Amino acid sequence: MKNRIVILLFVSIVMLSGFDVYAQDWANLKRFEKDNAQAGMPKTNESRVVFMGNSITQGWIEKAPDFFEGKPYFNRGISGQTTPQMLLRFRQDVIKLYPKVVVILAGTNDIAGNTGPSTLEMIEDNLYSMAELAQAHGIQVVFCSVLPVFDYPWRPGLEPAPKIEELNKRIKNYADTHGAVYCDFFTAMADERKGLKAELSKDGVHPNEKGYDIMAPLVEKAIARALLMWKGFK
Repeated sequence: MKNRIVILLFVSIVMLSGFDVYAQDWANLKRFEKDNAQAGMPKTNESRVVFMGNSITQGWIEKAPDFFEGKPYFNRGISGQTTPQMLLRFRQDVIKLYPKVVVILAGTNDIAGNTGPSTLEMIEDNLYSMAELAQAHGIQVVFCSVLPVFDYPWRPGLEPAPKIEELNKRIKNYADTHGAVYCDFFTAMADERKGLKAELSKDGVHPNEKGYDIMAPLVEKAIARALLMWKGFK
């Protein structure tokens, strides 16, 4: 009886606060629900590519829309997201779009602790689970390196640079040994502190137009490699 009173009291507090714990969309599955429904199936010989990521992916289509114009590229970036959130929406926002290639750019928000503390192993587990899901459905994987960051403006003092460098080494090793393509943004964009070059960003985390100009040919080359691999399996 006592436990029942405690539970009822908790539910009452939650309801009075206006917060419905059962109505949360933690992974933001609603964000692309309508867009995905309207996408339809790929056309014959369409080399559809889905970009899965966080604000860096989202910002790509916002700051450099010409990169996506006229191409079968689907941007599924959501600002602030971490790899467990992306893993939860991976089936909806990637697999059910039936692409030939998925470009995954993720991990920096995990290191920043956006949804709680994360070890590199936890980030790896989520990234590799996405890769395994993709490959199980005949989708080739492009793993992008995490972009360099010297300090997060919203979480200063975390010293992310060495963690990012180590995570990138692990991602590259996984890609090299598991039939995925590794796209190295880090080397082209890092300064002497292993942060993002000042001319490529306003905040040291998110690329500006110049940053995306560097990223575009690198990812196009990686996509081309992945498409060749896709054809090799067909």
